[in-house]
Amino acid sequence: MFNEYQSCIEACSRCEIACEQCATACMKEPNANKMLACIRLDLECAAICRAAVQIMNLESNHANVVCQVCADICIACAEECEKHEHEHCRYCAKMCRDCAAECMSMVAA
Repeated sequence: MFNEYQSCIEACSRCEIACEQCATACMKEPNANKMLACIRLDLECAAICRAAVQIMNLESNHANVVCQVCADICIACAEECEKHEHEHCRYCAKMCRDCAAECMSMVAA
């Protein structure tokens, strides 16, 4: 069953997965101690994306507020990931940017 937030739900789900995978991959990098900011933001972003999906699935009256916060964290995560050359960081940054755009579009509607 689809709801009015379906495309945003899907973008948040993709972003959550990408962030979790990026955090895991960052922990395996030889210079993992230099990736701590990236790992932290990956985990924060995954958490807010997961929460946003849950709130949107409930068709909550607070979905716009949660999605605004989600967009803000996604942008911060993308900016951090873009500082790194790792493929997983580049992919994560793209998913974060896509998610932020979907969230902002949903908030503006």
